[in-house]
Amino acid sequence: MKIIVCPYCDTQNRVPATKPAGSAVCGECHRPLFTGHPVALDGARFERHLAQSDIPLLVDFWAAWCGPCRVFAPEFERSAPRLEPRVRLLEINIDEEPQLAARLAVQSVPTIALFLHGRELGRFTGAVSETMLAEWVARHYRVTQAG
Repeated sequence: MKIIVCPYCDTQNRVPATKPAGSAVCGECHRPLFTGHPVALDGARFERHLAQSDIPLLVDFWAAWCGPCRVFAPEFERSAPRLEPRVRLLEINIDEEPQLAARLAVQSVPTIALFLHGRELGRFTGAVSETMLAEWVARHYRVTQAG
């Protein structure tokens, strides 16, 4: 069983390993657990996903005034269908969540971080292509799974 947090209502859902997670729906709101799009969260919702999810969270910390963030946003969007349901893609606007950004030491944007079970697995700063992002996730998540 894997716990997957609903992107709509934040309910914890137990999804059997034998069931394709990509087609799973929330037991509470009955909406799909994966949409093929990044999920924009506020700080409180992010904390719930971070504490409860059994799948890695790939987080784009961004700001509306940031040119590289605007360049990277379409690449991040295109990555969602490629990486889900193995990874949940999240977006956090640092101007709306400055305390969270400070707590996580996000000092420039875009900052991309990968988390699992509340622990940061890796991060980088700057805009990359969809392909480079997928390769980076595979390297960091594979290393963590092995060790």
